[in-house]
Amino acid sequence: MKTAAIVMLVVILLAVSGCGKQENSAKEKEQPQVSQTAPAPPSIGLHAAAAQGNLEAIRQHIKAGSDLNVRDPEGGACPLSTAALYGQTEVAMALIEAGADVNFRGNDGATPLHVAAFFCRTEIVKALLDIGADTNIRNNYGSTPLETVTVPFDKAKGIYDHFGALLAPTGLKLDYERIEKTRPKIAEMLRST
Repeated sequence: MKTAAIVMLVVILLAVSGCGKQENSAKEKEQPQVSQTAPAPPSIGLHAAAAQGNLEAIRQHIKAGSDLNVRDPEGGACPLSTAALYGQTEVAMALIEAGADVNFRGNDGATPLHVAAFFCRTEIVKALLDIGADTNIRNNYGSTPLETVTVPFDKAKGIYDHFGALLAPTGLKLDYERIEKTRPKIAEMLRST
């Protein structure tokens, strides 16, 4: 792959990096408009709950009628993309089942499938494909989810290193052996749709 394409991939993924911040933004702290009969949402925002794997808070947001597609103020990602980034499979499944937009596009045009594919979240990729997530959506840099995962690992490792270092304080843990081994499997899953 040409150097320019790799640089574009780095830029794409950097835009996703903001979605893992655990601090609640003012926007996340705002309570959604809900009917008087709906329970109140928890104090933790959807993105923080998704990153932390706080399934109970996610369920409370769902019951309260919170906007499951609220944009992260940093990168514009949705909570489903945040769950995919952090490998929070149960949270991702709950959001999918509750009707979160599986084709939601962050500010960089990346969908939850782009994020799940790149970070090799096999179960989340499968769930997104099973529900009909669009594999042909291109992010703002022209890459499909398949193209983000078919960059040779040795060329993509620097991107993983960057995200690992940047988001480790927020709980992101990357298993390079698993990622390298799983990338071809994810690519095959995406090709088979």
